[in-house]
Amino acid sequence: MAVDSLQISAQTARRGPGRPFVKGQSGNPAGRPRGSRNRMRVLAELLDDQAEALLGSVVTRALEGDATAMRLCVERILAPRRERPMELDLPPIQGAADISGAMAAVTTAATQGNLTPGEAAALSKVVETYLHALEATDFEYRLRAVEASFAEEA
Repeated sequence: MAVDSLQISAQTARRGPGRPFVKGQSGNPAGRPRGSRNRMRVLAELLDDQAEALLGSVVTRALEGDATAMRLCVERILAPRRERPMELDLPPIQGAADISGAMAAVTTAATQGNLTPGEAAALSKVVETYLHALEATDFEYRLRAVEASFAEEA
C-alpha cells in the first residue's frame, strides 16, 4: 500500500500542483448520469407556479419606491445596450502607406467626440488587421514571383 501511494504522489508531482488528472483522461469517465438535471433549472421550475405572483409583488414594491425592485424592473424592461454602428469616412487603404491617413481619421473622430475611445481602439484594431492581410497578400505575390523566376531559370 505504501508503494502505491508513493507512485500516486510521484505521478501527481509530475503533473504539477492543481492538476490531479492525467492529461486526456476525464475525471468522470462515466459522464453525467442520464436524466440528471441542472440545479438552477430545478429551482426555476419550482418558481414557475409562483411567477405571476412574484412579478406582481416586485412591480408593486417598485411602484412604492423600493430601489432594488425598481432596478430589477428596469433591467428587465430595457434591452441590454449594444454597440452602435459607427459612421466614419476612412480613406481607401491600398497598402501600408495609406494606414497613416486612416489612423489620422480615427484619431480625429475620437478627439472630436464622434467615437468613444473604445470604439476608436476597436476600429484601429480593424485597420491593423486589414494591414496584416494586405501584407500577407503582398508577401504571397512576391513569393510566387520569386518561385516563378527560379522555375524559369531551371
